[in-house]
Amino acid sequence: MLRLTDVDTFYGPSHVLNQVSLEVNKGEIVCLLGANAAGKTTTMKTIFGLVHARHGTIEFENERIDHRLPGDIVRLGLALVPEARRIFSRMTVLENLEMGAFIRNSRKEIQEDIDHVCEIFPRIKERLKQVAGTMSGGEQQMLAMGRALMSRPRLICMDEPSMGLSPILVETVFNTVVRIREEGVTIFLVEQNASMALSLADRGYVLQTGKIVLSDTAKNLLTNDLVRQAYLGGA
Repeated sequence: MLRLTDVDTFYGPSHVLNQVSLEVNKGEIVCLLGANAAGKTTTMKTIFGLVHARHGTIEFENERIDHRLPGDIVRLGLALVPEARRIFSRMTVLENLEMGAFIRNSRKEIQEDIDHVCEIFPRIKERLKQVAGTMSGGEQQMLAMGRALMSRPRLICMDEPSMGLSPILVETVFNTVVRIREEGVTIFLVEQNASMALSLADRGYVLQTGKIVLSDTAKNLLTNDLVRQAYLGGA
C-alpha cells in the first residue's frame, strides 16, 4: 500500500533522511524503530507532505504522493496520528472528531463513525462535550486515534502513540491498534517502545541517523542482537 524508495529529506542543509526505502503491505502492522533524532517523525512528515523529499519517491497504492498537499493525501485514504497527539485543545471532543471528517459530507455516515469511535473508546463517549485540552494525556491519545479514524482511512500512520503514557494506558493503546487492524485498516507505527511494538507488528525497520540499517520480521527483530542491545535493554 505504501512504498518509500530512496527518500532523501533535508531541513535546510541538514540531511535528515538518507535514501530511506520501506514498504507497508495491505493488512500489515509495520513498525519503524529508532532512537530520538533518528528521523522517525521526519519520515512521517515526509509521507504526509509536511516536509518534501528532495530525492526519491513515495507511493500510496501505486500512486505517487510525494508532491501532493497534505489534505489531498488524506483524501486518498491515509491518516496520521501525530506525535504528541496535537489535538485541537480549545475545541470540544466532539468538534475534534468532526474535524477528522473534514473530507466527508454525509452527516449520517459521520455520525455512524462518531458512534463507532465512542464504542472503541468509551472514555471519549463520556466526554464529547468536554474541552479537549482539559483531558488527561491518555484520553487525548484516544481522541487523536479516534480523530484519525473519522476520515475512514485505509492506512493509518501513528507517531509514538505510547509516548508519556502509563503502562496500563500503553497496553490500552496497543490493544486498540490491534483492533483497528482487525477492522481492515493497515497500520504503520513509529514507536520507541520496541518490545510492545514488535510484539504486535508483522514486520519492522530500524532507523539510525536517517538510514534504514535493519529490516526483518518482528519475530526475528525481537531476537536480533542489535535490537536487543539498543532498544530492549539487552534483555
